[in-house]
Amino acid sequence: MMRSTPQSIPISALQQEAGSQDLVRSEKMRPYLELLKADIGGQDTAPYLAALAELPLEERYVWRVISALKWAFCDLETENVLADLETLSEDDLKLVAEPIAMRAIQFSLFAKALLGQEAAEQIMLRATRILKQSDNG
Repeated sequence: MMRSTPQSIPISALQQEAGSQDLVRSEKMRPYLELLKADIGGQDTAPYLAALAELPLEERYVWRVISALKWAFCDLETENVLADLETLSEDDLKLVAEPIAMRAIQFSLFAKALLGQEAAEQIMLRATRILKQSDNG
């Protein structure tokens, strides 16, 4: 059974990023959408969870997220960020800086859902300590 109860959100409050519909409509999301549909419809979710359990890790939602993070940060070099900072236009800087807060929130919610409240908090606290200790700041 799903851990949380779905909440009603007005359609006008929903926002979508470019490309999100492609991800939602992908074949790999079908088992998750079927599970969600069954849960919302009050159906037994056990068969849908069993189907997910049969999927290899590389076809799971969590793998997609972790893989995206790996590719995003596997070659992180803050000196390159600083070089870009010196050369970006003000408009471009606003464009790249805008989603950072949302991504941090999304990551913390992902970590909480995957690892639990306490482990997610420990990750965020450790990240904050490292941030404060870094000499690039």
